[in-house]
Amino acid sequence: MPVACNICKTPSTAAFTAEILGKYQVQYYRCSNCGYLHTEEPYWLNEAYTDAIADMDTGIIVRNQKFAKVVPLVIDYYFDKRGKFIDFGAGYGIFVRMMRDRGYNFYWYDEYSTNIFAKKFFAQREKYELLTSFEVFEHLVDPKNVVGKMSAYSDSILFSTTLIPSGYNLEDLRKWWYLSPETGQHVSLYTEKSLRILASHFGMNFYTNGYNFHLFTKKKINPFLFSILKAFKFIIELLKGRKDD
Repeated sequence: MPVACNICKTPSTAAFTAEILGKYQVQYYRCSNCGYLHTEEPYWLNEAYTDAIADMDTGIIVRNQKFAKVVPLVIDYYFDKRGKFIDFGAGYGIFVRMMRDRGYNFYWYDEYSTNIFAKKFFAQREKYELLTSFEVFEHLVDPKNVVGKMSAYSDSILFSTTLIPSGYNLEDLRKWWYLSPETGQHVSLYTEKSLRILASHFGMNFYTNGYNFHLFTKKKINPFLFSILKAFKFIIELLKGRKDD
């Protein structure tokens, strides 16, 4: 039986089932319009989030190191680097700590995790120059609701989530690594079209590197930066050098 897509409200139809947490046969649905892929109502989440950050997430440090290198480029080009910034779904505060060590005024926000590395820097209810949110969107049961909360903090949301590869059929999707059924935490997977629709719902423009790094913002910016974020590192460093001239 079709269910309404959480992004565009078009009917989503049953796509396939996968074994979640090694024991639950869970139905996945795919929107016929925007391609958004989501699970049935995730009744297993309390079990999946026994720990806020999955034990299997062994790449958490390296991932934050990479983001801490790229995000300053985005901030320095398109935002006021003297402003305040908030990391939403900040986990243990690793990214906030790294960014503060680089001289950026970042603050921590997470409803579910413990702040370990940024204890003196809890976010307050105010507007921020930019909100970052890395590896959070795929965890959202109701993306519109949470993006609405994010937009109360900032008119610009810089985030990561890996896009569904174009051309994937249902069998490809069922075997896709980013589905992560063993953790049970990835319940929403996106196409570029679905994120564009989500951004427009909040009156925001959408920019992407076409893979895993995206920006919702009310600003109008040159999209060239995002088109090169998947290119060679020396190009990024070259552009950063030009900014510093």
